[in-house]
Amino acid sequence: MGSHQRSAGAEKIWIDLDNSPHVPFFLPIIEELSRRGYSVLVTARDCFQVCDLASLLGLQYKRIGRHYGKVRILKLAGLCVRALQLAPTVLAEKPDLAVSHGSRAQLLLSAMVRLPSIVVVDYEFARGLALLRPGWIMIPETIPDSAIRFDKSRILKYPGIKEDVYVPRFQPDPRIQSQLGLDGDDLVVTVRPPANEAHYHRPESDSLFHAVIEFLSDKPDAKVILLPRNERQEISIRKAWPQLFDAGKLKVPAHAVDGLNLIWYSDLVISGGGTMNREAAALGVPVYSIFRGKIGAVDRYLANSGRLVLVESVDDIRAKIALDRRRRPAASEIGNSGALMKIVDNIVAAVELRCPVPEYSAQ
Repeated sequence: MGSHQRSAGAEKIWIDLDNSPHVPFFLPIIEELSRRGYSVLVTARDCFQVCDLASLLGLQYKRIGRHYGKVRILKLAGLCVRALQLAPTVLAEKPDLAVSHGSRAQLLLSAMVRLPSIVVVDYEFARGLALLRPGWIMIPETIPDSAIRFDKSRILKYPGIKEDVYVPRFQPDPRIQSQLGLDGDDLVVTVRPPANEAHYHRPESDSLFHAVIEFLSDKPDAKVILLPRNERQEISIRKAWPQLFDAGKLKVPAHAVDGLNLIWYSDLVISGGGTMNREAAALGVPVYSIFRGKIGAVDRYLANSGRLVLVESVDDIRAKIALDRRRRPAASEIGNSGALMKIVDNIVAAVELRCPVPEYSAQ
């Protein structure tokens, strides 16, 4: 489908930023929709550095709602509360289409006010879509239709992986090295702990994370840049390894940093979460996954092509993780997969159709 141009005052698209990876993903999408003449309303949940990153990247957004922790009943209550908090803005702005990368609060409110919606999914085992049923689901071509329990006529696809949308725009900025107190003699390892408040979390991921820190602590020239998911997790990690923080072996950036830039200036990445793994793979940086939930089709694809190493046991840490310096080119040489334009074309096609929200029906 080709490019759609619209005049000023055209349809309005509501994008909800629910988690930190959504910020770099939606930034080029927002820019392209605006370039084509569409009005874009952006809301952001105040959690996981979402708002810090959105401000860092210069996004105009409305801060609405927060995170309610890992207790299931509180998560459910928080979902309902945030949907109600979003309602006044959405009712006043009257968007024509809602788009997110899995925002359950957006899906709930969209269902309540009969607003057509698209949810972008890159992990076929994500929960919550059966009851909060969007109008369309958009997935990478790597995920087979059979993996998604959804009306096949309502599945939209895009080439490559989610990270291909924004990684081609990346320009390295070497200032991050001095900002983090790194020098040319350091072996830089970026580590993202597991998402221990997520519904998909498995205790095995925590065991692997602890073993990884112990493994890295034995390497004299290794400097570990830790990216905790929240303040509670950071406090817990500092209590577990105070001597490594005192020695400067472990560091947590004082402010939100450009994740792609940090990955670029790392020699390797070890992460318990999908997005950072895939960003490293897209940039060609050695990356090791300690995620122990169900492995999705995208990560299987990256592992099978040698761009991602799955660490599945404590023994794998010493057997598979290579602590080597990386030779990096002067600039990123990542090609454009066409993912951005296809995603925007899909959004434009949906808003032009003005289809009502399908009724829920079990597949």
